Amino acid sequence: MNDLHSFSWYAARIKKHLPPEAFKPVPVRLFGGFTYLVITLTCFLIIASNPLPTLIALVLSFMIGACFAGLGFLGHEILHGTVVRNALLRDILGAIAFWPLSTGPKLWRKWHNLNHHVHTQHDANDPDAWPTLERISRMNMFKWIYGLPLFIRSFFAFISLTVQFTAHSIKMFFTYVKEFAPKKQRDVFLQMILPWVTWISLIFVIGIRNWIFAYFIPLLIANFIVMAYISTNHRLNPLTPINDPLANSLTVTVPKIVDILHFNFSYHTEHHLFPGMNPKYYPLVKEHIKAMWPERYHEMPMTRALITLWHTPRVYHEQTNLIDPRTSETYGSLGNKLYPKSILPKKTTD
Repeated sequence: MNDLHSFSWYAARIKKHLPPEAFKPVPVRLFGGFTYLVITLTCFLIIASNPLPTLIALVLSFMIGACFAGLGFLGHEILHGTVVRNALLRDILGAIAFWPLSTGPKLWRKWHNLNHHVHTQHDANDPDAWPTLERISRMNMFKWIYGLPLFIRSFFAFISLTVQFTAHSIKMFFTYVKEFAPKKQRDVFLQMILPWVTWISLIFVIGIRNWIFAYFIPLLIANFIVMAYISTNHRLNPLTPINDPLANSLTVTVPKIVDILHFNFSYHTEHHLFPGMNPKYYPLVKEHIKAMWPERYHEMPMTRALITLWHTPRVYHEQTNLIDPRTSETYGSLGNKLYPKSILPKKTTD
């Protein structure tokens, strides 16, 4: 990885080909969030006011969960400043959008904008990077987990996608809250605790059965949808000492309607080059990347990326390799001969 470049190096070469409006905020996108809120509240009312059959309640749960995820993707855009620029309004709208996932805007900007984006796939500084073999060798619990066969670990890893975003958000709260000034620590705490108070209080308003269908199951669904993206964004890529988005990020492809519903979140390499850009223009950025550096760019259908995650371990060895601690079998990462022949016979662009 001696030919890595920073995200600013790529951005400087692409930006001159992009129209100025690509970097202007787009408040009209809030109509999408309003639609998600209306659908969510309507489903809440239907669940709370009628003794529904389980199957119908589950359908409504899925609709709410999909809206929770959509609001999360919108919150991500709001807090990057691509929807509104006013700081107070940005935080208020970001808090509303992330309310179902119980993640506060100040914590999110610290964790995601200032640490993950600046230190992407750095083994020590990226809060979202997966561990190295050296790190887990010092953790008895992880050593036990990674002693299990890979297919068992993969099964439980995919099940855990239903709670991973929520669990990681709580972990990030305890990781970063002490780094805020005392007054802002109070704000960060309130932004974390108030959503949980809201959702737990809802039990006493609508009853435990209705709450399970109105919030608990939708939260699991939202976690899974969000983590299906997040788990494929970087976990097949190498760790990198330089924040090179073409090396450490993966763009996944999904149906066009899904891109519309999820605000083009699938264009993740493009997002890491221009996090403050209107996502509508990410396809244009993709065209320029593929024209300038086609051999460096990584994209893969979402389903295939998830299948590849299933078949590969989540422990890094020597930055460019993934390793199964149980068998000591090594796998490459994207750009570094990812696929052993025994895993995926059909070659995917690497």
